[in-house]
Amino acid sequence: MVASINPTVGRRRLGAELRRLRLASGLKSIEVAERLMVSQPKISHLENGRRAISPRDVRDLCVLYGVSDQQVIDALMDMARESGKRGWWHAYGDIPQSVYIGLETDAASVHAYEPMVVPDLLQTPAYAQAVIGETVPLLTAGQAAVRLKVRLRRQHRIFDPAGRLRLWVVLDESALRRVVGGPEVMREQLEHLNALGGEPNVTVQVLPLAVGAHPGLSGQFAIVGSADSPGAGVVYLERFASDLYLEKPSDVRHYSVMFTHLQAQALDPASTRLLIADAIKSHVEAANRP
Repeated sequence: MVASINPTVGRRRLGAELRRLRLASGLKSIEVAERLMVSQPKISHLENGRRAISPRDVRDLCVLYGVSDQQVIDALMDMARESGKRGWWHAYGDIPQSVYIGLETDAASVHAYEPMVVPDLLQTPAYAQAVIGETVPLLTAGQAAVRLKVRLRRQHRIFDPAGRLRLWVVLDESALRRVVGGPEVMREQLEHLNALGGEPNVTVQVLPLAVGAHPGLSGQFAIVGSADSPGAGVVYLERFASDLYLEKPSDVRHYSVMFTHLQAQALDPASTRLLIADAIKSHVEAANRP
């Protein structure tokens, strides 16, 4: 009997193990697809953890890969049953970022660079509502409300008594100056940002505009660290139509080095709080102008 695990993480672990067994058997994914009379993309999706796999499919793959140890087969089939379960976010229907939310729910740490807006986990309800409503065209009021609920639910990880998420954010100064939802919303948001930056498991650094060119100019990214595999990680790149997930050690290492450079160029947490306070003052003055 396997322990209850996050279904997204469970699928990825199972997929990685099935890929290892396939490579050990000497078979290519196209050959596996032909023998099982399925499409090659299906095999790739199973190995990448992007879709659930039935215990029966696991059993058939084990036969094809020459796995004879019944304990191994039973363990993999148990993983398939567990990974087929639904995470809390599935109760909200078909939502974007569902794969990332699964990874974040199980993560030990997230190191994120955000150039445009305050990161999701640090947003106030009013700021989040404005971001969701103003950045996604053709979104209905009902869809926006669901996305807001999911975003606020994700923030529970910061204060989770079972294990607080270690969150380290490097934020571009432009996110502090950009008026989202109006000056009063910005004042509330930045005060909230400074308050959360004082939590022992949250570090916020701001990258001043005066820094000029830097490694983060290519855009947003987040490195999700797992408690089970401290040396490993997944790089998440948010895109409007299709998000990207990079798991190759060389890719993770590349983005980790980028984040280290951004940390070094950004203000330290104490100086960051002063800059955020200055931005709050600017928004208050804007709100008071006739």
